[in-house]
Amino acid sequence: MSTHTSTPSDAVLADLQPLLPELESLYKDVHSHPELSMQEERTAALAADRLKAAGYEVTTGVGKTGVVGVLRNGDGPTVMLRADMDALPVKEATGLPYASTVTATDAHGHSTPVMHACGHDMHVAWLAGASTLLARHRDAWKGTLMPVFQPGEETAQGAQAMIDDGMFARFPKPDVILAQHVMPKPAGVVSSREGVVTSAGDSLQIRLFGRGAHGSMPQASIDPVVMAASIVLRLQTIVSREVAPSDAVVVTIGALQAGTKENVIPDEAVIKLNVRTFDDAVRTRVLAAIERIVNAEAQASGAPKPPELTTLDRYRMVQNDPDATHRVLDAFRGHFDADRVTGTKPTTASEDFGSFGAEWPAPSVFWFVGGTDPTLYAKLKSENRLGELPTNHNPRFAPVIRPTLETGVEALVVASQAWLSA
Repeated sequence: MSTHTSTPSDAVLADLQPLLPELESLYKDVHSHPELSMQEERTAALAADRLKAAGYEVTTGVGKTGVVGVLRNGDGPTVMLRADMDALPVKEATGLPYASTVTATDAHGHSTPVMHACGHDMHVAWLAGASTLLARHRDAWKGTLMPVFQPGEETAQGAQAMIDDGMFARFPKPDVILAQHVMPKPAGVVSSREGVVTSAGDSLQIRLFGRGAHGSMPQASIDPVVMAASIVLRLQTIVSREVAPSDAVVVTIGALQAGTKENVIPDEAVIKLNVRTFDDAVRTRVLAAIERIVNAEAQASGAPKPPELTTLDRYRMVQNDPDATHRVLDAFRGHFDADRVTGTKPTTASEDFGSFGAEWPAPSVFWFVGGTDPTLYAKLKSENRLGELPTNHNPRFAPVIRPTLETGVEALVVASQAWLSA
C-alpha cells in the first residue's frame, strides 16, 4: 500500500480494484488472440468498443488499423496516451492456460505462429483501463484526453502510417504525449530518464551477387558465400575499430542465407542486419561504414555487379523532453512508494513512439513498467542470473499479471493528471 499524500489521481483510481478482473480478462483475451503488425483488426475493435462504451469520440482505421479516442472535458491541456497493439511471429512457449495457438499469414505470404512476446497485450489493457477510469471521473480533471491504440510498432510502420493518414490534421495537437512499455524489471516498479531513452534502430538487407558453379569446380564460380562470410567478419570491426568506445553501438547479423545444396555454389547470398545507435552522427558514420565494407568486399571478390542494400525498417531515437519527464517522475513519486520509482539507462531496444512527438512536434515522455515477479527477480539478481530471465521477444516472455496490470493503469492515470488536474 502506498504512503503517498492525497492527490487528484486518488479519486480516479478509487474504482481501479473493481475494474481489474475485467481488465485481466481483456488482457488474457488479447494475449490468446495475437495479431501481426498492421493486421490488428480484432484488437482494434476491442479497443474501440471500450472507448465508445466510456463515452469517447472514436475514429477507427487510422493508418489502417489504428484507433483514436477523444474525450473533451472543458478547457485545459490535451494529453495523448499511446499503446501499441501488434504481436510477433513467434511460437509461444510459456505454457500458460491462455497461451496463443494462433497462426497467421505474414506480409510475405508465409504462415507463421503468432505470440504477444513483447507485452503489447498488456499495453492495450493498461490504456483501456486508464481511459475508462478517467472517463468515469471527469470531475477530477479538465482538458482533452486522447487515447491512441497504434498498429505496427514491431515493423516501424504504425506510427508513420497514422501520421501519413492525416492524424495531425484530424485530431487535437497534444500538449504532451505519454507512453509506457512492460520490461523484465521487477513488477510494480516504474522507471524513466530525461533525454534519449531508446536507441535508433536500422535494419538492412544486403543482397550479394556471385556466379554459381558445381562445388567441385570453385574456379568457375564467384562464391557469394565466401563474400558474405568476409563481410560478416569485417562488419564486426565497425564497433571495435571505427567507433569510439564511449559511443554505444550494436551491429547484429540476424540472417545469412545462401544456397540449397552442399555441392552447389549459389549465385546469390543475402545478409540481414540490425544497427542500434544513440547519436545521429554515429548512426550516419556506422551506416556509411557498412555500405563501404559491403561494396569493397564485393569488388575484392570480383562480383559481377554491386550489392543491393535495402532498408527494411528504421526507428528514430525516443527522446524524453526534460521538463515533461521531471513532471511525470514527480507525479510518480507523489503516488508510488519511493522504491517503486527508479531511473534507467538508455536501452538498445527501439520504438517508433518517438515519431509522434518529433513530427507533431510536441513534448513526449516514455517510461518502463516492470513485469517480472519481484521475488524471482530478487533471487536471480542475488545469484547473478538475471540473464536467464526471458526478455521481450522471447517465446517464454510472460509478465506476471498482478501487480503489473494495476501498476500500468495507475502510471497512465497519474502521468495524465500531472497535466489534466482540475
